Order: sequence, then structure tokens, then C-alpha cells
Amino acid sequence: MEIHGHRGARGLRPENTLPGMAHTLELGVHAIELDVALTADRQLVLTHDLTVSAVTSVDTAPATPADPAFPYVGKPIRSLSLAQLRTLDVGVRRPKTRADRFVGTQLPIPGTRMPTLGAVLGLLAAYGADGVRLNVEIKSDPTRPDLSGDPRQATELVVAELDRHDRLGDAAILSFDWRVLRAAQDLAARRYALVEKATLKSSWLGLSYKKDFGGDIAAAAASIGATTLSPDKVLVDELLMSQASAAGLPVAVWTVNDPDEASRMIDLGVAAVVTDYPDRMRELWAQRGLSLPLPVPAPRPVSA
Repeated sequence: MEIHGHRGARGLRPENTLPGMAHTLELGVHAIELDVALTADRQLVLTHDLTVSAVTSVDTAPATPADPAFPYVGKPIRSLSLAQLRTLDVGVRRPKTRADRFVGTQLPIPGTRMPTLGAVLGLLAAYGADGVRLNVEIKSDPTRPDLSGDPRQATELVVAELDRHDRLGDAAILSFDWRVLRAAQDLAARRYALVEKATLKSSWLGLSYKKDFGGDIAAAAASIGATTLSPDKVLVDELLMSQASAAGLPVAVWTVNDPDEASRMIDLGVAAVVTDYPDRMRELWAQRGLSLPLPVPAPRPVSA
């Protein structure tokens, strides 16, 4: 029964950032989940959105004087270079409404920059976090090819970067766009089929799970080579769990932040809980006598 940190630990630190990943490692998780997308110059950056989000990002200055693309917030990630994206401050959450559930719990870290996947892998190496797996969600929207680009190219670049840092063996490729999972079938050993109500469509799955599989989403995921089914929590019930068991797929449920809800998921038999609050889940795991992942201490500074 595992704890997976969602976008690092989104409820505690700015999402998809190096400070967020560091804090998650120091708390202790079995795996860290993060999101990546391709820039205009084919760099892999951490971002949940295919356009620069006004909630997680703010412009500071143009990358070059009189840059016609500035301001960058709201622009497609794939239309901007790494240099342009690195000017953004992604360390302070700017919610659209006062009801934003993270603004009261997330510690702002002004001046934080958007990292590359390589930088995160370097951080893991610096921490010596060999026991923490990495779950890389490749952001791709088959209904918006203008924003997503080629899913196979993105998949191959992610796999190559993981391999270059010797992390491919303990990493997983995740996507709602099942074209990514098909592309990853011969490239990565672990492949998570992400599903939510909005993406249970042939445009996202490349098949009709209702027509072709009688409504059995786990069987559909297994048919395209997924090794784990990762559904939105609202989809998880006894029927889905029995279907996943029959298909031979463990279930990693997202995003579960309430301990009571997490406890119900544990009772249903999920293999992992993906959470914005790993600290809350660690408390629950301890209460229930479940095996806790070890915290990874911050590396000591090197003396001169």
C-alpha cells in the first residue's frame, strides 16, 4: 500500500517545482508524480497545463528585450522556449477564487523557476533517493493537437532522459492520452493508464471501452499494455476494483487528500494513494500499521 506525492506535494509546496520535490523526499513517499510537456526547443519542463497557467505562474520580464511573445502567461508551452519559460515565477499560487483549497496550506516560495525533468532527476541523485520511484505524466491532449504535438516524440524524449540518468528502471510513464501508453509499451516497463470521466472517450483512449469491453475500463487498459490503472477517486468502487483484479492491474487512485476517504480506498484494496498531502497520509498509514516509506534527508552541503 503506497503513498505517491502528487505534483510533488501540491498541498504543501508549489507544484512541479524543485522545492516541492525536495520537501516531498524529506517527508517520505514511495513515489513522486510529476507532469511534463515539451517546449518549442524540445526541452522537457514540469507543468501540469499545456498553456502557461495564471494560477501557478506569473511573468517577471521578457527573456530578450522587446520579445514579441511576452507576456508568456496564457501562451502554449510548446510555443515558448526554455529560456522564456525560465523567466516565470512559479513559486506563488494565485488562485482564481478565494475557495482555492491549496492557498491556505501551500507555502509560497517566491522566485522559484520552472524546472526541467533533467533538473528533477539531478535533485533525486543529489539526495541519493534511489528508493523513491518517479511517475512521469506526459501531458498530451488528443483533442488539441495544436497544444500537444506528437505524443510518440514526447514519450521517446522522456524515456531517453530517464535512461540518461539511470532512472528508467524504476520510473513509470503516465498519461490520459493512451497514445502515449501505446508508444511507451516497448520503451518503459511501468505504464499507468490515467482515467477520469472527461477522458473516457474514444478520442482519448483510441477505443470504445463501452462497445469493445462492455464498460470494463480495466480490461480496456490492459488491452493496450497498461501495467497499472490510475483512476480519479470518484470512479473507484467495488465493481472497478473487481474488474481491475480480473485484468491483473493494480489501482493507483488520485487525488485523495482526506484521510477518511483514503481509509475507504485502502479497504477497497487500492495499491497506491496519490495525494497532495503526503504528511496526512503518513499519519493514516501509521495509525493503520501500514509500512511507511523512509524520509530522505537533505544532502549535506559540501565544505570548501
